[in-house]
Amino acid sequence: MEWLYLFIAGIGEVGFVIFMKLSNNFKKLTYSILCIASGCISFFLLSIALKVIPVGTGYTIWTGIGAAGSVLIGMMFFNESRDWKRLFFITLVIGSVIGLKIISPH
Repeated sequence: MEWLYLFIAGIGEVGFVIFMKLSNNFKKLTYSILCIASGCISFFLLSIALKVIPVGTGYTIWTGIGAAGSVLIGMMFFNESRDWKRLFFITLVIGSVIGLKIISPH
């Protein structure tokens, strides 16, 4: 169950970053509230997951999901670069997250 919490926490991290961008420096109330809510949910679920999952593994996976998700959403919805080098390195991040899950003892 902790891995599910960690995954959802990572998705919350993506929401946190995307809603922060959409809030326009916290000038748009709805996106500002969504940003804060996503961040709180993300940290809360991360804290639950870290009761069982080793902190180094959990934090790395959480940030990896957040980073990869943010980059992919940026490419899809914010016209950010789709350069092959960016895609290559984000693939390495995703592969690393999967690898950490595979080798984790829990």
